[in-house]
Amino acid sequence: MALRAGRVCPVELTAFLFERIERHADRAVFVAITPQRALREASAAKARLASGSPASLLDGVPVAYKDVIDVAGTPTTAASALFADAPARLRDSRCADRLSRGGMITLGKLNMTEFAYSGLGCNPHFGTPRNPNDSKVHRSPGGSSSGAGVAVAAGLAPCAIGSDTGGSIRVPASFNGVVGYKSSEGRIDKTGVFPLSRTLDTIGPLGRSVMDCILVSQLMRGEQTVGPSPRPVAGLRIVVPTNIVMDRLENAVGANFERALAALSDAGAMIERRRLECLDRASEVTELHGSITAAEAYHQYHDIIESDRVKRLDRRVVRRMLVGKTMSAHDLLAVQWMQAEERPKIRAELDGALLSMPTTPLVAPDIAPLEANDELFMDVNSRILRNTVLGNILDLCGIALPSGRDRNGLPTSILFSAPGGEDDMLLAYGLEIERIIRGCDG
Repeated sequence: MALRAGRVCPVELTAFLFERIERHADRAVFVAITPQRALREASAAKARLASGSPASLLDGVPVAYKDVIDVAGTPTTAASALFADAPARLRDSRCADRLSRGGMITLGKLNMTEFAYSGLGCNPHFGTPRNPNDSKVHRSPGGSSSGAGVAVAAGLAPCAIGSDTGGSIRVPASFNGVVGYKSSEGRIDKTGVFPLSRTLDTIGPLGRSVMDCILVSQLMRGEQTVGPSPRPVAGLRIVVPTNIVMDRLENAVGANFERALAALSDAGAMIERRRLECLDRASEVTELHGSITAAEAYHQYHDIIESDRVKRLDRRVVRRMLVGKTMSAHDLLAVQWMQAEERPKIRAELDGALLSMPTTPLVAPDIAPLEANDELFMDVNSRILRNTVLGNILDLCGIALPSGRDRNGLPTSILFSAPGGEDDMLLAYGLEIERIIRGCDG
């Protein structure tokens, strides 16, 4: 890479990015920047690189963090007005600490949906970041890691760290045209991360490529290895569900999805289209009984929701949390038992194959109608999370890849998933899949 070869200076790169952030017209992407810390880290990286003793493969690479992740010297607000004046954290989260020890340079904290509870990325307190793929219409940046998706797509940060409980990494990746990796439950330590659902929250990177995501995620796990190598797709089975995930697709989303699959088929992959009953059951049970996320979010923030402080929260976030209040013990156990039954079934259904579907059924929507109509907001939010949330319910790791653009230049995305714990296999295939899909991107 350019940093290790001495063609790029980490101090100069960091200064360039802060200048770019300062000149960026949208002030809602970052909620805090950390220039003093970044300069110290960049200077230390410069010295290590000059001496030929880098701390890791990513020494000198800048990174920014979603504002659920503790970064020493900054508050963690979860983009909520309630915590806007919170004191600065005294120490880094586990994942931020590992990246910092690996020489990565901390640019700051990124905006998000309040409490990480929406796929659209709207925020009434800190502003809603503009999707950089449309200079005229204020379109959804995707959520809840809205600032992370925009920062990478707009060239404000080479990579960003987000969280994903129902699609909060993969949806911003889809809407912004970048790569997003949702790790398996428990793969990356969540110590020092503001919770939404302690059961389903996962941490992962957004970047410009699959390799970016691999290197960052390896370092967040405390590993210094390069990670998996590209695995040829010849003979790979790719399962495409014929139920749920292909419903109500926008034309460009469907067309780009099919073109990507055709390219993979030409490369020797075997495309299997069939109904997966476990997807129907996951959808039906959560529709009838509610979700673990709603139950845990209401429990986690019960004291806020049941006090006058609730008036300071985004009404749409409150509405989703109150679903958890209405859930009975019967409802919660019905969802938990469904997960316990269906997770082994999806693993058996795939049996070494990858699951593929459009990441989101539509491209980034215009924000204005959604802000004006709460019912429309809820409907569109549910629609864009429909495919990704299945991965959280069924414990699938997943990687969202750009699959092309529509006639207005808005990105579309394709999602590949594997059973929990099969991250290395997914990422190894992802390297080769990315190369093939980008080669066919028209």
